[in-house]
Amino acid sequence: MGRGLTLLLLLLLPLLAAPARAEGGTAAAEQVQIEVLHLPETCSPKSKKGDLLNAHYDGFLASDGSKFYCSRTHNEGHPKWFVLGVGQVIKGLDIAMMNMCPGEKRKVTIPPSLAYGQQGYAQSKIPPNATLIFEIELYAVNKGPRSVEAFNQIDRDGDKKLSELEISQYLKEEFARDGKKRHPSAHDEILADIFKKNDHDGDGFISAKEYNVYQHDEL
Repeated sequence: MGRGLTLLLLLLLPLLAAPARAEGGTAAAEQVQIEVLHLPETCSPKSKKGDLLNAHYDGFLASDGSKFYCSRTHNEGHPKWFVLGVGQVIKGLDIAMMNMCPGEKRKVTIPPSLAYGQQGYAQSKIPPNATLIFEIELYAVNKGPRSVEAFNQIDRDGDKKLSELEISQYLKEEFARDGKKRHPSAHDEILADIFKKNDHDGDGFISAKEYNVYQHDEL
């Protein structure tokens, strides 16, 4: 999938929260431990909240070292795309991958309070109160789907709001670039879903304020 289409599809989520995350305060002693395994000579750009990251990672239970997740066995082995710092992954990973650059590898230890807490996550065979270890390799740091650049790319007439026509045209172009066969109804369904989830005042446009939910850029 092309990066432009990835950005647009992420726009309609908003956003895939990791299931069954622990909530509430975190004890001072319960912090993410980060070990840098490899740091490239040129470490730039560094990731920040709202950036779109591309990474592979393996997850292990600290208690016995058993592997519960491997991104290389999902999505035909492609690295995982997600937006940093907005809850698409567990809170511990959002913290662990801040200020990370392409090519960097980290081993991180995440306490239960920043993972799946007292409830665990049965679907991935993670027991209650489990400390998790992840080995992460970061491939790309891009401007996220709510960046100024992404907004301006869609906003053809420069009026600081996105019309149905502008998003429709952008979606058609990204579908053509992507080259995958889709059901004829896919375009209309995605377009409708984007406006349902982002046109909060119902005026038929997605304003800069409605679009800019991450607030690390100014529109």
